[in-house]
Amino acid sequence: MIKQDTSENLVNIAFLGIGSNLGNRKSNIEKAKFLLEKNSIKIIKSSNIYETYSWPNKNDPKFYNIVIKIITKLKPINLFKIIKDIEKKLGRKKSPVNRPRICDIDILDYRGQIYKLCFNKNKLIIPHPRLHNRNFVLFPLFEIEKNWKHPVKKRKI
Repeated sequence: MIKQDTSENLVNIAFLGIGSNLGNRKSNIEKAKFLLEKNSIKIIKSSNIYETYSWPNKNDPKFYNIVIKIITKLKPINLFKIIKDIEKKLGRKKSPVNRPRICDIDILDYRGQIYKLCFNKNKLIIPHPRLHNRNFVLFPLFEIEKNWKHPVKKRKI
């Protein structure tokens, strides 16, 4: 008899941050949401768009940011790979950190758990290591999940 890993059949709740500050920012975010859903990632809540200055260079184009609540059967590593593929499909190129980009998708939280994985020169750290310092994430996250609690800090927004 083959034992099935029950964790692969669980429906997992996660929160993703999506941002764009190049091109048609709103369209880029909508395309990212469409491609997520096309990859069996169901969006169950989406925040409004929040416009913020770029950091650290406020002279770069302003960002549009949203947070979405999703359900997926994907494990964190597979979700991460799909997200990176979607960013590429939308035209994201390799560039220095904090530079303008067409699309940026981050896994903010996955099942309220802590993950640290390194593979192929990539690092996947969940919850996102700087999310508690980023108002452009905290405001939209609070909008859709007022009782969200940081998995490491154990504090609400």
